[in-house]
Amino acid sequence: MALLLFWSLAASAQTPPATVPPGGTFTLEQCLQYAVRNQPVLRQARLDQEVNEADIRIGLSDWLPQVGVTADAQHFFQLPFTVFPNAEGVSTPRQIGLKNTSTISLNGTQALFNNDVWLALRTARPSRRFYQQNTAVVQTNVVANVSKAFFDVLLSQRQFQVFEADIVRLQRSLKDAKARYDAGVVDKIDYKQAEIALNNSLAARKQALESVNAKSAYLKQLMGLPGEQPLGLQYDTLRLERDAVVDTAAALDATNRIEYQQLQTEKALQAAQISYYQYGFLPELSAFGTYNSVYQNNRLADLYSRRFPSSFAGLQLALPIFQGTRRLQNLRRARLLDTRLDESLTAVRNQINTEFQQALATYKGYYADYQLGKRNLALAREVNDVVYLQYREGVKPYLDVIVAQTTLRTAELNYYVALFQVLTSKVDLLRARGNLPTNY
Repeated sequence: MALLLFWSLAASAQTPPATVPPGGTFTLEQCLQYAVRNQPVLRQARLDQEVNEADIRIGLSDWLPQVGVTADAQHFFQLPFTVFPNAEGVSTPRQIGLKNTSTISLNGTQALFNNDVWLALRTARPSRRFYQQNTAVVQTNVVANVSKAFFDVLLSQRQFQVFEADIVRLQRSLKDAKARYDAGVVDKIDYKQAEIALNNSLAARKQALESVNAKSAYLKQLMGLPGEQPLGLQYDTLRLERDAVVDTAAALDATNRIEYQQLQTEKALQAAQISYYQYGFLPELSAFGTYNSVYQNNRLADLYSRRFPSSFAGLQLALPIFQGTRRLQNLRRARLLDTRLDESLTAVRNQINTEFQQALATYKGYYADYQLGKRNLALAREVNDVVYLQYREGVKPYLDVIVAQTTLRTAELNYYVALFQVLTSKVDLLRARGNLPTNY
């Protein structure tokens, strides 16, 4: 069974690198696909899996026969003496043997029961699972961080577009105020106020543009995208609004969280360690065999002209009797660590529940802000259109126009902030529940 298991191990294939879409414009899914394949931290986690797979194979290789060849040659300048009794019973030293000797030996051993090898076999599956889960943790973090960074860049882009539209409105208002001032209808106050408001929006647009550049650089870093590679984002606002909705009534199951599953895997590894120390009281059994070819001759040139073969096989049993209670203390320590893992499972379960409740509360709060912001935006647009028409008819003063435009701009900014806060908090909520999609 051990041999079959050894030969059935398959090396994990590296994930092929993702390519940049035409034009360098990414959707959220394409950002995630690229990050999953190119993020250095995630690729390191996959390499750790392969290193662990190699370690498993190294441990399981001890189940296979260990075969080796040794060879030696020696020349006696003086043959050794051996004492033999002669016919009278007197011990007489005699030189025996030949001056030139060479031995070639083929040696082999096979473990029949070895506690260290059994430990490698028992821990192979949970160890492989642990590193797969470690990769899943890293991949979850990458997906969550890239998603939130994507939404952060979109927010700055939408803020930039809000100021762009505000500048267009203010330029139109400035033109109207200047024309009314030149016609002598109003004094220069309206004209100056319009110019001040326009300058403020121009400065705010510049800040938004720089924010887009900085946040895009951070998104590239999270994706593993080279800094010189252009990055454009493609999205659908209506789809984003649909994606903002999530089922808040879904119950929490802590076992869905990969961190909890990792602790369960550690429990399995610790159980194997306990078994290792329990089986440490059993003897080790191995088989061995040797085939020797011995060559002897007084003339060096004829050393290999005649061969004297020999061979043997046997079993070896090794049982350590007393090790100063080391095995007992190791067993006690392993059981204590297992109990500690039980406490860690309880602590993590409580932590997961807290994270879920916090993420759920945050999402609900942001979703309420989003709904209110959407309604306020519709009202602000209506008010701005009416006030501006009334101003052109001479019914409203220019101060009301400034207030209406400022309210509209604030409503637009608040709406987009709320929308992307909802999308970001949804990522945190799905992650807290252990339901964040990571297969890209």
